[in-house]
Amino acid sequence: MDAMDALNIYKCEELQEYRKWMKEIPAFHFEKEWNVKIIPPFGGAIIRFCIDYNDKHVSVYFDAYDRLGFMGKPYFELYDGDECYRYLLNESEKMMEDIKSFLNS
Repeated sequence: MDAMDALNIYKCEELQEYRKWMKEIPAFHFEKEWNVKIIPPFGGAIIRFCIDYNDKHVSVYFDAYDRLGFMGKPYFELYDGDECYRYLLNESEKMMEDIKSFLNS
């Protein structure tokens, strides 16, 4: 990586406000049986992860700037392969309950 690449990375981090979101994104409590994969935050998302369990799959992203879904506020989107569900930042516990219910159904 050259100096220009490093500078671009820092600019991206600043634009995305990673340090701010690092403090605001809640902790997630994953079940030990789940296979959780953290993936790069492509497409304008701040974070992304996928969970596999019981031959089921969910993917989640956090859209802090309303770039992907037009919610008007920071939100998580959960996709279970058929439907999308959206949760505001303060609804992360509900999202995790819904993920658990889906993976165990």
